[in-house]
Amino acid sequence: MNRVRARRALALLAGAAAVAAVLFLAPWRDGGGGGDGGGGGGGRSGARAPEPPPVGAGLDYQIGGAYDPPPGVGVVVRDRGDDPAPGAYNVCYVNAFQVQPGAEDEWDPDLLLRDAAGEVVYDEDWGEAVLDLRTAGKRERIAAKVGRWIDGCAAKGYQAVEPDNLDTYTRFPRLLTAAHARSYAALLADRAHGRGLAVAQKNTVELAPDRARTGLDFAVAEECGEYDECGAYAAAFDDRVLVVEYTPGGLAAACGEWADRLSVVRRDRMVAPEGAADYVRETC
Repeated sequence: MNRVRARRALALLAGAAAVAAVLFLAPWRDGGGGGDGGGGGGGRSGARAPEPPPVGAGLDYQIGGAYDPPPGVGVVVRDRGDDPAPGAYNVCYVNAFQVQPGAEDEWDPDLLLRDAAGEVVYDEDWGEAVLDLRTAGKRERIAAKVGRWIDGCAAKGYQAVEPDNLDTYTRFPRLLTAAHARSYAALLADRAHGRGLAVAQKNTVELAPDRARTGLDFAVAEECGEYDECGAYAAAFDDRVLVVEYTPGGLAAACGEWADRLSVVRRDRMVAPEGAADYVRETC
């Protein structure tokens, strides 16, 4: 099902930020870097055991820009370019299946998905080139690069990572398959777990029953109230679900049935920071 995926469409912030001193900080640090080179997954002795978000905690979804969380918020999702929110459980957003607009040159050309004419395939809604997950070798190389971003999330003190665009294969079914997505997601989960981070399944309700195969720990479900999908995520992930709605009706549906079990928030579709003209945030 095609739906609005509220993500920041600008390029990710460049440069290394100062490591935040927050709760749950890992007892080791490993900086993330750029480039396409090696450095694949694998565990690391001394990493904390991954812990998924607390069930039913207050939620704020801040991937469009960080701001002080409102009172009662226990879980915050922020872009990997931002520091975690002190005192909260923090989830680090990473665009893992597509390329930020204008960042194609940061990837080896053969890792960009191409059509029969050899042209790069784009998600036109967001102007993002799609990554080529069709072979094991390419999946491993892509996971190595994204893995360094995951390492950076851990070094900053995040407790979890949200790899976005798992559902890319549904928009390009002639080129990508669910099997490609599952295999790549499992590589990212291994890397994150080795760094002590829990890993989210982003949308893609049809893959929720495959949790054991992918190794994903919780779900970030956009508009599951709007589309009556929250129950499927709740069943697959033992109520460890972060629900993000974008309409009054979606919020009412999610709150009406799930307010006492899942973390629910309504945001504006561009997830603007507090103080911006388009900013919207409501809860149950």
